[in-house]
Amino acid sequence: MHVSLDEFAATALRLAIWLALLTALFVPLERWFGARHAPRPRRERLHDLAYYVTSSLVPAVMLGVPVAMLAAAARHLVPVPLTTAVQALPPALHVALAFVVAETGFYWGHRLSHELPWLWRFHALHHATEHMHFLANTRSHPVDMVVTRLFGLVPLYLLGLAGPGAAGTAAPALLLVAGTLWGFFIHANVRWRLGPLEWVVTTPAFHHWHHSRTDHINRNYASTLPFLDRLFGSHYLPRHWPAEVGTDTPLATTLAGQVFDPLLPRKKGVSPPPVERPL
Repeated sequence: MHVSLDEFAATALRLAIWLALLTALFVPLERWFGARHAPRPRRERLHDLAYYVTSSLVPAVMLGVPVAMLAAAARHLVPVPLTTAVQALPPALHVALAFVVAETGFYWGHRLSHELPWLWRFHALHHATEHMHFLANTRSHPVDMVVTRLFGLVPLYLLGLAGPGAAGTAAPALLLVAGTLWGFFIHANVRWRLGPLEWVVTTPAFHHWHHSRTDHINRNYASTLPFLDRLFGSHYLPRHWPAEVGTDTPLATTLAGQVFDPLLPRKKGVSPPPVERPL
């Protein structure tokens, strides 16, 4: 795929502008409303920047081919009456339905990345941070991001909620952008509780428990809709905050090791955290 110098410069500028805006918003909030932690090592902060860039570029490249194939296959797999019925929906209902369907797919993609050892090998990287902060949102392995996003996108195409062309890809693109932006907030080091809104939408408290070192790391999988965790028995949100976050899974300290080690034959000690089953 040929990328012109102008396209590369435009992408780099866009990422720089977004990073500047996110930093201007969240750094003051984390200092005013966050828990106090020792400064993170310089290497970790450089890794944050690297993952911010790769999480913005790599998944889009890796998703391009499978999504195009999925859109083409959907033309033959989706029954015409279903497509007709979906297209007849009012725009607001169409978007709402697509949102719930995609979020349900993301939920199960995320949950399986904890429960299946071969997926946890990639997902463990996202849980490596020991102090929550807004850039922890993009600290993910490219394979992990692609797999989870496909779980959310495939149902959209199979149910006729997305399709080929600009109109058909608008809903998936909007959902991914909105989910990414909200992800910065729920990872941020802000000790806010939002009262009744916590029943409607995920919050920093909700997601920080998902990053806890305790058994609750296998709770709160939803990215935006906490009712999915209540529905599937994985909801946990007490009034206090987790004492510590992170994972006991051994991970490489270098950027290259974190990216390439999960692709190598499985090593001892990389099993996912045991899942606490509801009684």
